[in-house]
Amino acid sequence: MKAYGVIRKVDELGRIVLPAGLRRKFGIHVGECLEIFTEGDTIILKKYEFNDVFTGETDDLVEYKGKKISKNTIRELTKLLD
Repeated sequence: MKAYGVIRKVDELGRIVLPAGLRRKFGIHVGECLEIFTEGDTIILKKYEFNDVFTGETDDLVEYKGKKISKNTIRELTKLLD
C-alpha cells in the first residue's frame, strides 16, 4: 500500500474530502459512485463499475427501472420474442 502523504479529518457527518490530485489520478468525477470495502483494519475505496444485471457486461449500458442492461443483452432478448 502506498502512502499519499495527505491527512484529512472526518466531519460531523462522517465525510472526508478526497484531494483533487487523487481524484484526477483515478478519474473520479463529481457524482460518480465509490464502493467501500474493508480488509482487516484498512478501508478501501474503489470506483463503482455498473454491470449488466444479466451478463455482467460493462459496455453500452442503458438503465431500465433502476437496473443496468447492455445493448447487446437487449438485442439477444428481443431475439427470444421472434
